[in-house]
Amino acid sequence: MQPLKGITVVTLEHAIAAPFATRQLADLGARVIKIERPGSGDFARGYDERVRGLASHFIWTNRSKESMTLDVKHPEAAALLKRLILEQADVVVQNLAPGAAARLGLSFEALVAEKPGIIVCDISGYGDDRTNPGPYRDKKAYDLLVQSEAGFVSVTGTPDEPSKAGPSIADIAAGMYAYTNILAALMQRRIDGRGRRIDISMLESLGEWMSYPLYYAFDGAPPPPRTGASHATIYPYGPFTAGDGKTVMLGLQNEREWLAFCEKVLLQPALAKDPRFTSNSKRSAERVALRALIVETFAMMTAAEVLARLDEAQIANAQVNTMAEVWQHPQLAARGRWREVDTAAGRVPALLPPGSWDDGDGPRLDAVPALGQHTDTILRELGLDVPAINSLRAAAAV
Repeated sequence: MQPLKGITVVTLEHAIAAPFATRQLADLGARVIKIERPGSGDFARGYDERVRGLASHFIWTNRSKESMTLDVKHPEAAALLKRLILEQADVVVQNLAPGAAARLGLSFEALVAEKPGIIVCDISGYGDDRTNPGPYRDKKAYDLLVQSEAGFVSVTGTPDEPSKAGPSIADIAAGMYAYTNILAALMQRRIDGRGRRIDISMLESLGEWMSYPLYYAFDGAPPPPRTGASHATIYPYGPFTAGDGKTVMLGLQNEREWLAFCEKVLLQPALAKDPRFTSNSKRSAERVALRALIVETFAMMTAAEVLARLDEAQIANAQVNTMAEVWQHPQLAARGRWREVDTAAGRVPALLPPGSWDDGDGPRLDAVPALGQHTDTILRELGLDVPAINSLRAAAAV
């Protein structure tokens, strides 16, 4: 049995952070009702047209949901939405602008007064604490901007140019913390029956991920330098070019691996005792000289030969795969991680979410909904007949 079967989530969401959190709840069996704007819907539907005319971001974060269109600014539609929440929802998730849900009468305080067990998760860029809002509460917060505010961009890239991460990591971090906090709130509710408000900030989520760079710069110390794809403080750890022009990634973590690297990969055992390289700190400080020695040796081999030596020496390594190569990755295929999901443009591949259960009852992988696909069904669940639905549609642009 899927562990969240029987749990209903109503979500006013757009972009990535909230949709990623609720998609994972849907993966575990929750019913997720996604409220969208009539006509346009979640604006992530229009980010691109790369998946047979549909948006890549939307396909990724919205499978297994139901789409209901409501103009929540219209009083009738807003009242209907609140009724839906009070009658059916266990969890409400929203990443509207700070204060917008409260103006719609959907704050935690307003909902818990009528439904004591409701769990409300508010996701925002900088936090939506109304008692201690902070100076950034009302700032717009997109992924790149939060990557910048959290310091991620300052330690990522090359010495000459900072860089953002390719994926939307601030959104993903916030979505993951929303997901785990909602699961924890559901577990706690089983004990005490109480609802809870969860306040998730993108800045705080990515700030947690800044990990060692923050402590590296503790007490006024300089931050780790930007080193491209190489590690800023461990060496050798990063990309190296082989004789056939292909790039190999490798990483050494300790002195035992350094000795094996010199003996079995570089075939220069004496290098292990070179006083310039006898500790990680020294190797990192002398990375220019050491890199020249490594590249000189690798230039006499193909990338496949380098990887074979690294494997033989039990040195961690990887290929720098393109997206096309990840689609064909032999490990993902061997572990059976690919499935298919339905979309309005036909079936498309989908990776199973991480984690597997030994009882064989895997995650839910239902269709990505078309805009408003489930509106009439949900309205009928609320007891509206066809004339009432048509009247509401005309009045509230459902």
